[in-house]
Amino acid sequence: MQAFDTARLILVFVFMVIVLAKLIAKLFFKGNAMTTKFIARTAIFAAFSIILYTIPFLKFSLPIFPGFLEIHLDEIPAFMAGFAYGPLSGFLVILVKTIVKLPITGTAGVGELADFIYSTLFVLPAAFIYKKKRTLKGALIGLGVATVVQIIGASFITTFVMLDAYSYLYHLPKAAILGMCQKINPAVKDLTWPFLLMVALPFNALKDAMVVVVTALLYKRLRLLFKKIDAQKN
Repeated sequence: MQAFDTARLILVFVFMVIVLAKLIAKLFFKGNAMTTKFIARTAIFAAFSIILYTIPFLKFSLPIFPGFLEIHLDEIPAFMAGFAYGPLSGFLVILVKTIVKLPITGTAGVGELADFIYSTLFVLPAAFIYKKKRTLKGALIGLGVATVVQIIGASFITTFVMLDAYSYLYHLPKAAILGMCQKINPAVKDLTWPFLLMVALPFNALKDAMVVVVTALLYKRLRLLFKKIDAQKN
């Protein structure tokens, strides 16, 4: 029964994503001819990304970081879409999963905007590099560059923008946030550079490493699967 419910949820999300993807393509990407296969497969990746992004038990914290820093792996489907069908496909996955999450946001959209920026910084550089050099070396270079860009960008945004935003939204004194960090690592003396270097950077590095490893393991197999499906249709 649980497997049936999961499959039904995926189908619902795929349908929603196809509708959204067509609408977004019509409004913002008029010059790009999108085939039915492109939209349908982008929708499948987006549906899995939405599930990983919105279902609470698929997110988790680690005891070595403050509890407000959660790991979620919704960027993996976006990476695979970007590698399989190009940067636009990866971007649509990120955009659609963000739009779907907005009605149930608990952060007035601020957290979703931050996640959208973080995911864009992560997925698009890799997808653009792989589009230019579609080899294993190109994929590894793309993932490496994207990881560096995302770690630096996300760490700075989290430290110098998001902490202030969350403090304001939740009426949470920054001293309380600092206290959460110091319970894990007493060496974090304030929420500027010490937080960035000892909390934000290690957290993003670990999360990105998890995403990159899983993406690398899954993508080759998924690519072979799609080739078999296309060969059978032809």
